[in-house]
Amino acid sequence: MILPVYTYNHPVLRQKAQPIADLSDEINAFVENMFETMYNANGIGLAANQVGSTMAMTVIDVADADDEDATEGPLILINPVIEAYSDEEEEFEEGCLSLPDLRDVVVRPEAIQVRYIDRHMKEVVREADGLLARVIQHEVDHLNGIFFFERLTAIRRTLSQGKLKRIARGEIETEYPLFTP
Repeated sequence: MILPVYTYNHPVLRQKAQPIADLSDEINAFVENMFETMYNANGIGLAANQVGSTMAMTVIDVADADDEDATEGPLILINPVIEAYSDEEEEFEEGCLSLPDLRDVVVRPEAIQVRYIDRHMKEVVREADGLLARVIQHEVDHLNGIFFFERLTAIRRTLSQGKLKRIARGEIETEYPLFTP
């Protein structure tokens, strides 16, 4: 089932996500709905709070992204925590399903180490770089109530205010369903 994507200024997007202790059939069904929603919106990552849940979970699939290093298939990260960041940083234009039509260049560490629980409730510690590292950082930010535009310079944040106001008022159109505050 395709879920509506919550947009900027909805309170659930500012809440810190709550850890998941066990996977139930209901949560597994929700995971499938998250993937279906993400694919329908042509996204490569989706945090649970972007579809109205406070669970600490994100789905990611960068396999079809325009990145020669993007070979990773669908991932489910439950209770993800980024434990280490590389000193090297890179600039990359980011967008967000919760912020339709807003894109800007964000500077993030090139590589990370992340700890999470997978779909089989097994703890995983792995390193990621390139696009996968960027998407994990973006989605973990969501789970902590942070939007990518908050990582911009002060002038770039100021320049994005007009678009943010239009998004908050629901004055945007997308190919996927939205839930506006």
